[in-house]
Amino acid sequence: MTATDHAIEIARLAALAAVDKLAQNPVAFDVSERLAITDVFLIVNATNERQVGAVVDGIEEALLKHGLKTVRREGDRENRWVLLDYLDAVIHVQHSEERALYALERLWKDCPPIDLGLPEIPASQG
Repeated sequence: MTATDHAIEIARLAALAAVDKLAQNPVAFDVSERLAITDVFLIVNATNERQVGAVVDGIEEALLKHGLKTVRREGDRENRWVLLDYLDAVIHVQHSEERALYALERLWKDCPPIDLGLPEIPASQG
């Protein structure tokens, strides 16, 4: 079993919205073989709590335009690690320090990466 096209599209739309709000290092994994609860994990980070909040808001606004609402949102009080659950895709917006500490990419490295099809970001911005 692999991630559905719908789950991948959610991840791509969310990644585009996140990058538009200056999120960094978007990566997505097809976790459908390992988890029954979702197909895709998207991970992005931001450099401070305020930016984490802006990225989360940008993702929710962009996905709402496509008729997609979060089923669950956790961690937005501190804005250090916010989880957005869209059932088919789960989005992790982390402060850079949390991302380095918890290293979700390492935990899911055995899962196939998903090409998000994002435009190249100039080195001066990334």
